[in-house]
Amino acid sequence: GGVEDEVTLSAYITIALLEMSLPVTHTVVRNAFFCLNTAWKSARKGTHGSHAYTKALLAYAYALAGNQNMRKEILKSLDEEAIKEDNSIHWARPQKHTVPESFWFQPQASSAEVQITAYCLLAYLTVQPAPSEEDLTTATFIVKWLTKQQNSNGGFSSTQDTVVALLALSKYGAATFTGAKKAAQ
Repeated sequence: GGVEDEVTLSAYITIALLEMSLPVTHTVVRNAFFCLNTAWKSARKGTHGSHAYTKALLAYAYALAGNQNMRKEILKSLDEEAIKEDNSIHWARPQKHTVPESFWFQPQASSAEVQITAYCLLAYLTVQPAPSEEDLTTATFIVKWLTKQQNSNGGFSSTQDTVVALLALSKYGAATFTGAKKAAQ
């Protein structure tokens, strides 16, 4: 994906802080969200463009913080940019880079596309107490696209996109699992 600007970097850092269980009330996290809120407001007004990659990170950060209103608002904006084809959903960057062909391996999608889509999947699934049926339906279409991008070893085109995508896919598996114990309850 790559850090394109200070908003993207701030979102990355905020996600890392929340994933290490720093409370939303912590001064650093509160200040980070103040910056992210300001950035989102200006992006909404069209003051500066916001790429799908940055929006996906923002949606996931707000989901981790439990701010479902912002999560939904950003996901709605992302939905307008989504590529919906073949019963699947994914996102791409506006200035899509072409990947040079390799004799050994040619990825299905760019690393950035995989990461954007994986962060969107994480945002759809990070809901308390559990994702809605609508969120799970959308997640299923996202998973369909993501799994088609996997290489023969189960990874994607880079270490970074593989980590994010596998995290998202495992979260989807946990959200949709209906084992014998769970079904008996």
